Amino acid sequence: MQTNYDLVAEWNAAHPDIPVEYVQGTWGSIHDYLITAFETGDIPDVFHYESSIIVDFAIRGYLADLAPMISAEMKKDILEVAWASVTRSNHEITGVPFLMESLIVLYNREAFAAAGIAPPAFDQPWTWEDLRRAARQLTRDTNGDGITDQWGAAFGLRNSANIVMNLSISFGGSFFRRQDGKYTVQVGSAEETLLQEIHGMLYEDQSAALASIGQSGAGMIPGFFSGKYAMLIGIGAWARQQLVENAPADFHWAVLPPLKAETQNTGISTQTLSIPKKSRHQAEAMRFIEFMLNTKNMTRLAQSDWMIPTRQSCLRLPQFQTANDGWDIVTQSAQYLTVGPWLGAPGYVEWKSRVANPVLQEFFANRLSLAETSRRIERESNLVLSRYQMRDEPW
Repeated sequence: MQTNYDLVAEWNAAHPDIPVEYVQGTWGSIHDYLITAFETGDIPDVFHYESSIIVDFAIRGYLADLAPMISAEMKKDILEVAWASVTRSNHEITGVPFLMESLIVLYNREAFAAAGIAPPAFDQPWTWEDLRRAARQLTRDTNGDGITDQWGAAFGLRNSANIVMNLSISFGGSFFRRQDGKYTVQVGSAEETLLQEIHGMLYEDQSAALASIGQSGAGMIPGFFSGKYAMLIGIGAWARQQLVENAPADFHWAVLPPLKAETQNTGISTQTLSIPKKSRHQAEAMRFIEFMLNTKNMTRLAQSDWMIPTRQSCLRLPQFQTANDGWDIVTQSAQYLTVGPWLGAPGYVEWKSRVANPVLQEFFANRLSLAETSRRIERESNLVLSRYQMRDEPW
């Protein structure tokens, strides 16, 4: 947040004729705020959000096409996969992607050493079988009272759609299928394999803490610090900031390379800056975006948010190649980020909140079988999608 304030102050000092007022929002309120703003016309000239959600704004016609405004230098330097997350089939660009999120596995270095487990090299990643074996080995009753004191693994499964969707890609899954411009949801063997892996760690291996089911990834971090969980699986790279700022002085952690199923690919989610179509200052707004997201400033933003910058010129800088705080692993993982096939699916935000998250919650709580979970996801998903697709508004 402070970096944003600093950059706006620097812009205003250099451009007194084009002043920018910075308004801090929250992730919990911004969606409703923007919908109201679009409808009333009381809009910001630039807003910060994420690629998977601005899709819906673009479909509704709320966003300016940035393609003609983006400089050749910016277009070339930002990774193609990042541009793919914000580019419509008609080649309109709905936002400038500047930070990429990746899901990582954090591990307790002392716990690994005590169990005699060597972390894998980046070019020799663990499979899920390797991960499960290590998690079983790390699960311990340290005082012999019959109660597990150290779990091999923990997830943040309270709202698990993001984890499941992004990790399913490495299994060859996608949940979403598109044919003739229409989306359906299908849960096949690839998607079910991932669900079985996580469920198996919770109930078959009993190596993943059941507390995972009701907690977010951030909610599991205190237990990671205390030695209760030896690994945190599928947490965002941003979580490293909490570890650096809040971990006990004698706590040592690191990042595993991306897990391998069929591939190591995972879904990309980018943070974006967009311009509303109704903005009366689009040219000035784009000048500000070019300033905010030049190589120097994007580097500052990425470091302050502990996420991956989208510019290749940033990724080559020493601060993103260092082993300190896992930056090298996180940065190298960018090569495996890919656009999920759900990009452009109408009603995706509602689908996550009304279908995927609650049904997956029941599955991970062991209240639904895998077959029941698959049937419910398919049936309820397609009801939501069909309602949106009646509008026939293409991405």
